[in-house]
Amino acid sequence: RHASLRLPEHWFGFGTEDVWTMFHSYAFDFSVWEIWGPLLYGGRLVMVPYATSRSTQEFRALLAEQGVTVLNQTPSAFYRLVQEERENPGAAGELALRTVVFGGEALDLRRLEDWYEIHPDTAPTLVNMYGITETTVHVTYRALDRRGAATLSGSVIGEAIPDLRVYVLDAGLRPVPPGVPGELYVAGDGLARGYLGRPGLSSERFVACPFGAPGARMYR
Repeated sequence: RHASLRLPEHWFGFGTEDVWTMFHSYAFDFSVWEIWGPLLYGGRLVMVPYATSRSTQEFRALLAEQGVTVLNQTPSAFYRLVQEERENPGAAGELALRTVVFGGEALDLRRLEDWYEIHPDTAPTLVNMYGITETTVHVTYRALDRRGAATLSGSVIGEAIPDLRVYVLDAGLRPVPPGVPGELYVAGDGLARGYLGRPGLSSERFVACPFGAPGARMYR
């Protein structure tokens, strides 16, 4: 649903001065956030050539040259950028980043240590966001800092964004206590209506939500 693209704005304060990159393939749902993020807030979108996206050195130079302020990365791609920063600090100019958003795969917090040795906690702020295609794009938000990266374990995904709710449930759809494994369910207005032309799969994955109003659904 289109409105979900604007919902996290109170956390980020996006505006007309922001510069984003279109780094990912159109086939990856991360690209929806990359395209519409700057356009909805009057910012500027930099199209990253495919060859540049494959070269960490060239991409690092592009970030500095274009004054990119908002960067969206999978953790794997960011780890390579961290390595480039360590091996060639400031070689391609100063970065203007104020926000880096992670998505697409689990984040290993321990691998952020090298980044924090070079950059302060809030210049830029690193944010981990868990998301799925069925909510296009994000489900949860967690701002990170040096201390948390050093002391927390696992891939901490944070709290649900405003139009969604998350539950960890057992096989009987009952909430599990903290520390007990369960299955993650997502409910709220930000859910997709289902899979186009696949009613069977839609009914399997989008199930009745026992915690909402009659007719409410959640994704499993």
